[in-house]
Amino acid sequence: MYLPETFAIDDRATLLRHAAEHPFATVITLGPEGPSVSHLPLLVDAGRGVLRGHLARENPQSAHFASGAQSLAIFHGPHGYVSPSVYEQPGVPTWNYVVVHVHGRGRRVGQDELWAIVNDTVERFDNSGWRLQVGDDFLRPMLEGIAGFEIDVERLEGKYKLSQNRSSADRSRVVDWLERGDDSSRALAALMRGRQ
Repeated sequence: MYLPETFAIDDRATLLRHAAEHPFATVITLGPEGPSVSHLPLLVDAGRGVLRGHLARENPQSAHFASGAQSLAIFHGPHGYVSPSVYEQPGVPTWNYVVVHVHGRGRRVGQDELWAIVNDTVERFDNSGWRLQVGDDFLRPMLEGIAGFEIDVERLEGKYKLSQNRSSADRSRVVDWLERGDDSSRALAALMRGRQ
């Protein structure tokens, strides 16, 4: 990722918190036939320094994880268009955004770990109270069709492109501009306001 120093964030806790708050990741692995991409919810285990997830056993990335392939998980955050009309001095249109890249070697996990990943995923995202039942005959064959994996967090890159290259007055105008936008733009404005 092109990462000018102005926009770089290297605080591990901040980057892992972002990944946990924006768990739907783009996961890229490299296998013998080339790169493969999936879009998956991932759980962040900051204490162990791993990402955890699951995918269809037939997905080519399942074999990549089984072979210990290098992996890249990309966690997008809020983003939005910025009009040059808001700047004091002339400027160009741009896009502000937050993104975190997690690089590391992936590996498949066993059935017990897979069960834990699926269970933890349900607990994290399902607020209805529904939970997996260990002896459920319906779920058992479905679990056989998926594979669990972990990715070691070996390297983190964070880019918070939040108009840091503009004046304080321009950044305030950008925040005002973004607050009039869509949900993602408003979330970006709140993040910028919190960092001023």
